[in-house]
Amino acid sequence: MSEPRGSETTLPVLDKPPQGPRDQGDAPPPDGGERRFWSARRVPAGIVAAALLVLAGAFLYDVAAVRAGRSALAWRRGLARQLAERPLDDTWVLLGAGVAAALGLWLVLLAVTPGLRAVLPMRRPHPDVRAGLHRSAVALVLRDRAMEVAGVQSVRVRARRRKADVQAVSHFRDLDDVRADLDAVLADALRGLGLARPPALSVHVRRTVRKG
Repeated sequence: MSEPRGSETTLPVLDKPPQGPRDQGDAPPPDGGERRFWSARRVPAGIVAAALLVLAGAFLYDVAAVRAGRSALAWRRGLARQLAERPLDDTWVLLGAGVAAALGLWLVLLAVTPGLRAVLPMRRPHPDVRAGLHRSAVALVLRDRAMEVAGVQSVRVRARRRKADVQAVSHFRDLDDVRADLDAVLADALRGLGLARPPALSVHVRRTVRKG
């Protein structure tokens, strides 16, 4: 079994909640499915926090300077003048409002969506431990299992959250026989991964192109 390239990990993601009585929100869903893992959103949160820190620090410094008897900075005077003189239907006002609204919607979307689309939840045999498998690991396992099928020369697998697309090239055997074997082998491989919601299989087999 070949190893993934680079620093990409194929190990399961484990999430063990703290010890103590579990509330109803930590229990698995009644239909046996598992919820997606939530992203920490560190990068967007860090960007927003840094921008707010710089902006608040600049305003605080200018206000403190004015209170100390110094004149306000040129950028704040210019900003106040522009806000007072420009009409609401001005192009730059509308553009700024549109950018602010788009950023606000983006932040709301990040707050209400789980994220971590690359991690597929696994079945939860123990109530206090959650596990997930990276989609790259799923694709790697399916590719290695597909290469074991007789007649398969090469395989390309793209694993998504709801579907696993398998593109195989066969250099001998009937294509229908190769596809049937791939369907059986890959379905068994998906069951063995222990995913809570295994992606649907889409297997395509074509004949290798002979040169000359």
